[in-house]
Amino acid sequence: MANLGFVNGRPGVFSFAGLCVLAGILVAGTMAPVALGAGLLSNQVSDSVDAISAQLAAADPPLTTTVTDRDGTPIATLYAQYRLPVTAAGIATTMKAAIIGIEDRRFYTEGGVDVQGMLRAAINDSAGGALQGASTISQQLVKNYLVNVVDRTNPIAQQQDREDSLARKLREAKMAVQLNDIMSKDDILANYLNVVEFSGTVYGVAAAAKAYFGTTADKLTVPQAALLAGMVNNPSVYNPYTHADRALQRRNLVIDAMVSNGSLPASYAATAKAAPLGLLPNGPVTPSGTCMGAAPDAGFFCAYAENYLAHAGFTPDQLATGGYTIKTTLDPRVSQVTKDAVDANVPTTQDGVANTFAVVQPGASGHQVLAMVANRNYGTDPAQGETSTDIVADASNEFGAGSSFKIFTSAAALVSGKAGLETPLPNPDSQCFPVPDAHASCYTVHNDGHYADPISLADGLATSPNVAFVGLESQVGMPAVLDMAYKLGLRTTLATNDAGAAPDPASGNPQYNQPQSKYFQNLLSFTLGNSPVSPLEMANVSATLMSGGVWCPPNPILSVTDRNGASVPVSQQACQQVIPTGVANTLEAGLSKDTTEGTSAQAAHAAGWTRPDIGKTGTTQQSESVAFVGGVDGYAVSSMVFADGSHPREICPGTPVHLGNCGHGAFGGTVAAPPYFHAMSQLLAGVPDQPIPGPDPAYLTARD
Repeated sequence: MANLGFVNGRPGVFSFAGLCVLAGILVAGTMAPVALGAGLLSNQVSDSVDAISAQLAAADPPLTTTVTDRDGTPIATLYAQYRLPVTAAGIATTMKAAIIGIEDRRFYTEGGVDVQGMLRAAINDSAGGALQGASTISQQLVKNYLVNVVDRTNPIAQQQDREDSLARKLREAKMAVQLNDIMSKDDILANYLNVVEFSGTVYGVAAAAKAYFGTTADKLTVPQAALLAGMVNNPSVYNPYTHADRALQRRNLVIDAMVSNGSLPASYAATAKAAPLGLLPNGPVTPSGTCMGAAPDAGFFCAYAENYLAHAGFTPDQLATGGYTIKTTLDPRVSQVTKDAVDANVPTTQDGVANTFAVVQPGASGHQVLAMVANRNYGTDPAQGETSTDIVADASNEFGAGSSFKIFTSAAALVSGKAGLETPLPNPDSQCFPVPDAHASCYTVHNDGHYADPISLADGLATSPNVAFVGLESQVGMPAVLDMAYKLGLRTTLATNDAGAAPDPASGNPQYNQPQSKYFQNLLSFTLGNSPVSPLEMANVSATLMSGGVWCPPNPILSVTDRNGASVPVSQQACQQVIPTGVANTLEAGLSKDTTEGTSAQAAHAAGWTRPDIGKTGTTQQSESVAFVGGVDGYAVSSMVFADGSHPREICPGTPVHLGNCGHGAFGGTVAAPPYFHAMSQLLAGVPDQPIPGPDPAYLTARD
């Protein structure tokens, strides 16, 4: 028989003598037909007990999983049953006395079954009376372990565990005798108090003490212990928050039982019974069992960590019951500073405008996610600016990241040799580009403003003319550009459809039934960034460039340990050298002009920003979305501001940023870049500058 996953039992030899005597009494005390039935029943019980014992031995009780930041500070708890296991020494004597007094006053003298009670119940039952109880704490431990642990996800099996039948009672009795042979009475009592339900999701005496009274199991007073002991008989009926009068009567009954059993002086009973319930207000007070209970700067990160572990093979039930400690890569300082920056840019409850911000730490051996925040918070109340979608990790920006997608066209051109950093690109004010296999004869593109014609790739990255990049994309070819976007980091994004969701095979529209990787094969608009995108993945694109062209999955996990402190491996995709280091360095050099003389230079100057960095802004045609993607001194970043309401419109700059009809609307440099300057200035205060790599001479001019 197992130790039931809580406290250690003591070795011993199974003793069935008491049970055999009891069975003989049961058979001898009934009529012959009943005796025959009892014999058959005995065979059935014997056949099933060993199998059930094996189940008990294999089933660990559900425990809460703790999610922490990189410093080990908890940020969330995940659970299906809120349980805080405790040893016998950690349970107050008042609690032990209360539960014994009301549930099993002969607990310390019986051998796992109460022969007197069982005989009385058996005679009553065989005579046709209502089925009676007489279950000992040992038997109740078996029953509760089956209901709350072994069969907790199987309602049919739970019903069988609770049924009023002689077979069930005999099975429990035999297993209770086994328990008493291998475990001490104190351990049986502790295991019982650890497994029982105290209403809702509160399981075990330690969790109940905290949830109902804000105390620990070893400090429970007589009135508190009596209230909890009274609840285990029927947690719903005796719930003190919903049925205070019944709970009070039941509590006082337990106090009387303690007096009757000699564990409480009669002189103290009146005082104990006169005490108020003393509950915490608005309880039971328990932590949220999901990532929605995390702090505002950690909710989206926590949700992403859950999803990441799910892809690594952890089931939701494992995470909610395994008692793991999940140490994440979340940097609390980076997370709080970036959260403050986006909240200052767009208030949490601002109607129809979201501002996401993701930070990834580059590295050739791994890309650790440091922060995933938004002005929105992770939750279920839209009126409070909450959303239940992970808008930082998912392809949630339905309008796209604008011209920041020109990074992919540039990288594909450098790799293929179609252009180098100094290559002049044709750049008329407008041009119609041939589109293969399309209904239109060509795709017309206009520049938003006046630019040099031709313009070098480097100057184009800084000032972002549309015609030059669509022309370059046409020359390189859509398959190569899409492949580059995938390699650099848009792996989840490109698997979604043009609405940011999983492709729907039932739809007849390619926008919805095809992944973006297929849908954009002949659409030159891709480089203009008009498709749904994951803000986190765009930050990881920067991390790939800053890692010398090495892509790694954006990893939120430092370690996972199980309930016993043992390390649990977490599988993840291997890092890959996706572009030559020379290409990555050259592209970084090309992106280093954005904050000095490019589209975000004005905002950088206003923020007093002088650090060498990389950046690329993006603005969609109707300004429903603006973006800044870049990085500095070991931080790869994406900041995106986009319409997220049911009536999306143009985003307007201002204090605060808002929806409206403001003519030119917002730009990536004026609205998405400022949170980057705000946050990075604080995080890097006093830190020496890190230079941007210079371009590789092999990629300055075209080779094809």
